[in-house]
Amino acid sequence: MSYSKRQFIEAALEEIGLADYVFDLSPEQLQSALRRMDSMIAAWNAIGIRLGYPIPSSPENSNIDAETGVPDSANEAIILNLALRLSPSYGKAISLQTSAAARLAYNTLMSRAAMPPEMQFPQTLPVGAGLRSYNIDFPFFPPPTLPLLAGEDGEIVFE
Repeated sequence: MSYSKRQFIEAALEEIGLADYVFDLSPEQLQSALRRMDSMIAAWNAIGIRLGYPIPSSPENSNIDAETGVPDSANEAIILNLALRLSPSYGKAISLQTSAAARLAYNTLMSRAAMPPEMQFPQTLPVGAGLRSYNIDFPFFPPPTLPLLAGEDGEIVFE
């Protein structure tokens, strides 16, 4: 099971020193943090970091108790970077260790998202002498096939 949106928000607030067992957070504060987290993940999604997070179509449609479905490797990046975004609104200073850990976790997500696109050989490229085929009349690679498009959120996985 993955974290819920509420668990991410509570962990981020705990990181900046606002643990829920000491401070009673109002529903307005939780909704504000939820909007900040949704916008942060949407910005990450726009630059290619696809986590499977359910981004709402509007702030009113976001459910704070919804499961996020993000991989475990992204939990620390979400918590620490959300803490960095929330800390100024609560007047809290982030430690250097938290800031460095947030940057490292974000860079890890970026490195996982940086995949070079697969390319096919163009049909103008000669096959060459190393590829002996029975069809001598076709000395060039076949034309590229069109890829399957899965939309903005990812690839199609066949199992």
